[in-house]
Amino acid sequence: MHSLTTSDFTPAESTLQGLVGNTPVLRVSQPFTSTDRGFWAKLEGFNPGGIKDRPALHMVERARSRGELRAGRPVIESTSGTLGLGLALAGMVYGHPVRLVTDPGLEPSMNRLLAAYGATVDMVTEPHPTGGWQEARRERVAELLAQSPGAWCPDQYNNPDNVAAYTPLALELASQLGHIDILVCSVGTGGHSAGVSRVLSQLYPGMRLVGVDTVGSTIFGQPARSRLMRGLGSSIYPRNVAYEHFSEVHWVAPGESVWACRQLAASHYATGGWSVGAVALVAGWLARTNPLSTRIAAIFPDGPQRYLETVYDDQFCSEHRLLDVTPAAEPEVVGRPDEKEVTRWTRCTAVSDPLSPMAETAGVQGSAQ
Repeated sequence: MHSLTTSDFTPAESTLQGLVGNTPVLRVSQPFTSTDRGFWAKLEGFNPGGIKDRPALHMVERARSRGELRAGRPVIESTSGTLGLGLALAGMVYGHPVRLVTDPGLEPSMNRLLAAYGATVDMVTEPHPTGGWQEARRERVAELLAQSPGAWCPDQYNNPDNVAAYTPLALELASQLGHIDILVCSVGTGGHSAGVSRVLSQLYPGMRLVGVDTVGSTIFGQPARSRLMRGLGSSIYPRNVAYEHFSEVHWVAPGESVWACRQLAASHYATGGWSVGAVALVAGWLARTNPLSTRIAAIFPDGPQRYLETVYDDQFCSEHRLLDVTPAAEPEVVGRPDEKEVTRWTRCTAVSDPLSPMAETAGVQGSAQ
């Protein structure tokens, strides 16, 4: 009789891909709500690189299956950080060199980490005159693609595979929570808010989707400004944003996010970066102001590790006047996104695509500066 040896044993999900997904949820209450209230946080920071491991693997796999990305050819993309980690992972899994275009706002530790994972980091040095650092990065990607025959760009802002990649996340949430009344998501490329809400709205037809953006972002119709917060917001108009899914949007300022991140760290141990703080602030308010039975799910896209030089660094926060900021108990309210330029936590229940003809006629379109 053959006896099983240690070398014969292969644990389930022992591949690199198997490290991604099935992330836990955590109940969050005080200090954001009273102990009898709260929301459920989906901790995507438990993925090796964060939430964007999911679309990075999926976009690369689908491009390979369609023949758009040939074996061994380069993957070139613009990133503010988290997708870069995911693409570095996908490059290892599928055998592709990865070149990432970043800008000086990327944390030095993240640049070093991306390089350690085998990615080549290409940094732009000047912002685009109207599209800022984001457009400058995209232009550099176009240059690199022209110089690299056979190279492929995921184009995370417009790639429908970015949205489709989040179906497993949605199904995990449904299995973990059983029912969801409100889903709270940060919005950058628009991928996870669109992908998760598409699935959950079919399972729970009455579910509301609440978007969380940063001040200075164009996504929901505000004018583009220089942005300190990374991972959410945009100075362009990503076509993956499912505007029709949102019941409301909240804009959050950097100091307010720092407060929430640090409160999470001190009270729940599980915390993260700019997006996590902004989402927690909004989800806490929703938990305080909706009926006690309302089940709220909030997606925390990453963990705190890459933010030790920013969100969790007193010197950085002091230099940017982010310390000693306590958010208001309630958001300011505007009737439409172009009513005024927002500078602190603000809520709007009129959501539309700034590039739609109706929005342009109404004067909602922001100027991408």
